[in-house]
Amino acid sequence: EVIVTGRLDLTFPYIPTHLHYILLELLKNAMRATVDRHGVGFRCPPVTVVIADGADNEDVVIKVADEGGGIPRSQVEKIWSYLFTTADPSVQENMISSNSNNSSGTPLAGLGFGLPISRSYARYFGGDLSIMSMEGYGTDAFVYLTRLGNTREPIPV
Repeated sequence: EVIVTGRLDLTFPYIPTHLHYILLELLKNAMRATVDRHGVGFRCPPVTVVIADGADNEDVVIKVADEGGGIPRSQVEKIWSYLFTTADPSVQENMISSNSNNSSGTPLAGLGFGLPISRSYARYFGGDLSIMSMEGYGTDAFVYLTRLGNTREPIPV
């Protein structure tokens, strides 16, 4: 279950494919962690999405919160590295071994590209992606989105 609260009527200029990619990655990670922690077939706590915006806010902020057990503090900085994953290593092994026959679908998580690419998308347009995790409880991901049109493209001149 995903519960969405906050500014549900909000519209702002942004590139939809990038926003879709970022939110899909965060939701996939949150749902996978929640199911891994609480088990399949059991009543899992919902993943919560909060959309925050106000007339004086600098950014639109979207928080994705789960109760999936969190990430150990020693691992938090590693989540920004490509190929690092907290998913079961068998996911990567299955992708490599099934690559030749293409019979299996795309895994929900485990390849280690989602968070680094998501943060790059957010930062490229003047925003950011940050993760706050409480080991033993869950993780909150914050997406900061600058309204396009308010900032310049971060390319050296």
